Amino acid sequence: MDVSVIIVNYHTCELTAACIDSVFDKTQGIDFEVLLIDNASTDGSYERFSQDSRIRYYYQQENLGFGRANNIGIGQARGRNIFFLNSDTLLLNNAVKILSDYLDACPKVGACGGNLYTQDLQPNESFLRYRPSIYEELNQLLRDVPDRLRFGRNLSFNHTGQPLKVGYITGADLMVKSEVLQKTGNFDPRFFMYYEETELCHRICRQHYEIHSLPQARIIHLSGASFKGDEASSYRRQRIKYQSKMLYLQLTHSGCYIAVDRTIRSLTIHSKLLFSRKDSHLRKRWEKIRNIEKNKAL
Repeated sequence: MDVSVIIVNYHTCELTAACIDSVFDKTQGIDFEVLLIDNASTDGSYERFSQDSRIRYYYQQENLGFGRANNIGIGQARGRNIFFLNSDTLLLNNAVKILSDYLDACPKVGACGGNLYTQDLQPNESFLRYRPSIYEELNQLLRDVPDRLRFGRNLSFNHTGQPLKVGYITGADLMVKSEVLQKTGNFDPRFFMYYEETELCHRICRQHYEIHSLPQARIIHLSGASFKGDEASSYRRQRIKYQSKMLYLQLTHSGCYIAVDRTIRSLTIHSKLLFSRKDSHLRKRWEKIRNIEKNKAL
């Protein structure tokens, strides 16, 4: 088996169905399987996907989160390469084969991903050139000037037309060699959502592999389409995202490093609040972030 495509579903029945259809429609010239891990959806997903003979369907009794659900899939996967694909994606071309062939041809590359696009085919965040760090906080404090000088328009989308070494691939379309996962381990189960793919990419790099963006693989990512809810739900997601980032830093850096990182981040938040006085929408956003960090509960 060349590739195991693992998709996690949580109350996204229609999006997931379209994603699966796009995989079977666009993927050619390669031996693949689709494993769907369902996090206890109650939107008709069980009735629909348990009858789909094209896929292997695993219904869970609770919402395990992104990483733990993917780990269920890894345990059942037979592919030489494992493709983690979000349920809110649509393949635009034979991306599965493009990514798999590239991994097979490049011994030093442990993981890769393609270019992601919005629904209207505009560039979407596909990766980041570096992982969370003090540099990231300094960059935000300095209004993204360092990023613009270092990376230009290739910070999170590959405009070069060539493979590009990056810090991590977004979990929406991350393909990893099975042999690499055997060395690094799977997703860390302590992450419920956000930064689990970043932490996995960190461990992949620690094993002396590179992570590449491959622009020839093209995929639509309907960012946010799988998340619906009110202001309270939005606040909860932001809180989880912050907690996951702090967990990532705790797992990868020292206490001193984290203290410096938080100090710079605090300066960034206060400067954003200062400069957003006339923009009520931006001020509300940064006040929310400040409140989340004041009331953090790790």
